[in-house]
Amino acid sequence: MNLTDQRVVIIGGSTGIGLGTAKEAVRQGAHVVIAGRSFEKLKQAQSDINSDLLQILQVDNKDEDALQSFFREVGQFDHLFTPGATYVLGPITSEKEVAESCFRNKFWPQYYAAKYAAPYISKGGSIVLMSGAASQRPIPGAASYAACNGAIESLGKALAIELAPIRVNVVSPGTIRTEKDRKEAYEAYEGMTLLQRVGHVDEIAHSVIYLMTNSYTTGTTLFTDGGYVLQ
Repeated sequence: MNLTDQRVVIIGGSTGIGLGTAKEAVRQGAHVVIAGRSFEKLKQAQSDINSDLLQILQVDNKDEDALQSFFREVGQFDHLFTPGATYVLGPITSEKEVAESCFRNKFWPQYYAAKYAAPYISKGGSIVLMSGAASQRPIPGAASYAACNGAIESLGKALAIELAPIRVNVVSPGTIRTEKDRKEAYEAYEGMTLLQRVGHVDEIAHSVIYLMTNSYTTGTTLFTDGGYVLQ
């Protein structure tokens, strides 16, 4: 159960959890394609990883046509991971743009990525979607965010049935320490978990690699959140 000589595609792989997963997949001998909107960030990630096993491609995952063309260019591969998303949160009283932000930028990009990737994924391959622990323990003032994460988890189950034998799973992280300066959010999260700390990128990457390589796991959501949903 490893990624040696397998081909992995990560949309949103130039920073954060996506980049951490790309590094681990390359370390395990996978051929990795990372994609994102910012060519500058992709080039920086390429420099950081510095491996002939890595390829970078630019794509806007909010553009359905662009995703279709992207997977046509990528061709056959084994595993897809879709962490790339930028959105804003707001309460139920928010304006339409805020209210729909999470679905527009996190749900539909993953939905269409799975749709257009599926014909190119090997029968022993997998898709790993990304939700968030707020699906099970919502935070105040972010109703659409909680609903979006719950929808992604339901999508994972539905696609596991529809796309079998391709395996489809969801990783659901808590707050993870990344390149972003979020000191207040990190400190607040520490008091919300059983482990009393935020997570690290490599811990989520480990979960994603597990979901890619365990050939008997499908239709599941893996909560890598330090016990947030139980606190």
